[in-house]
Amino acid sequence: MNQTTQMHQIAEKLPEVDRWFSHFYSDGLLGRAAEAGLLEFTIMGRGRSRRALDYLEEHGLQLDPGGTLHDYDLVVTCTDLIVPENIRRRRLVLVQEGMTEPETVLFHLARNFRWIPRWVAGTATTGLSDAYARFCVASEGYRDLFIRKGVDPEKIVVTSIPNFDDCRRYLENDFEHRDYVLACTSDNRETFIYENRRRHIGRCLELAGGSRLIFKLHPNENVRRATAEIERWAPGCLVYSEGRTEEMIANARMLIAGFSSTIFVGSALGKVVHCGLEPEELKRLTPEQNRSAAANIADVCRRVLDGRP
Repeated sequence: MNQTTQMHQIAEKLPEVDRWFSHFYSDGLLGRAAEAGLLEFTIMGRGRSRRALDYLEEHGLQLDPGGTLHDYDLVVTCTDLIVPENIRRRRLVLVQEGMTEPETVLFHLARNFRWIPRWVAGTATTGLSDAYARFCVASEGYRDLFIRKGVDPEKIVVTSIPNFDDCRRYLENDFEHRDYVLACTSDNRETFIYENRRRHIGRCLELAGGSRLIFKLHPNENVRRATAEIERWAPGCLVYSEGRTEEMIANARMLIAGFSSTIFVGSALGKVVHCGLEPEELKRLTPEQNRSAAANIADVCRRVLDGRP
């Protein structure tokens, strides 16, 4: 949904063009696996695709699942880990979705051996396809990071990204709690990544230091299992599986999270953030708070359409 809502905001800043929308999809073996229901833990899963399509329908937007109805002049997407065949021939603008994952050994393999699919390394390989005309990124810090990874500097434009360019708006909310420590969990186990949840809960309790601790579960997480674990190892802590995470962060005094885009909200709002990054690096990577990311990206799209640099 983060990708879908960002694409919608960008499209609203391009009223002069005929705009069509699709859920994220693939062709070939991955496409067949998604159709067979084998990729439900990814954004190509039928459940997540249905949520995206429902959102698009609710907003009265034109749908073309799989991008087969028209000969498009421009494609805008939030990921290039997979570039389906029918958009490789199009002019493409890539928009950074949010936080990128750590560079593991899989990242180095995918970067150095082109026959290894980029998606095996997750979002760490964002930008490495070079299939796009322009790559819109969150901040100067991310521009430097992507260049270090091997992305063409001439293609990168620092625009910020729509869902994270005005985090102060989350300060106005009606969430009932204030001045607590918020721990955002991950869906690592749902995506077959090892996580010692008992140790993680213990670390959260230690960092909270006796302050009220609230857990916000990842949207893709097994709610029943995660809630039972927290009730067992951190009895008395509140657990939320629904609600606006950004507003919960806005009301907290400290945020505990892993490699998640939620840390951008905490950083932008000046919260104490415990994550996998050093404070100075997190500050450099935090999206620019310019309140105009969608408009900036729309301008990039116009330049690409017009053949301008």
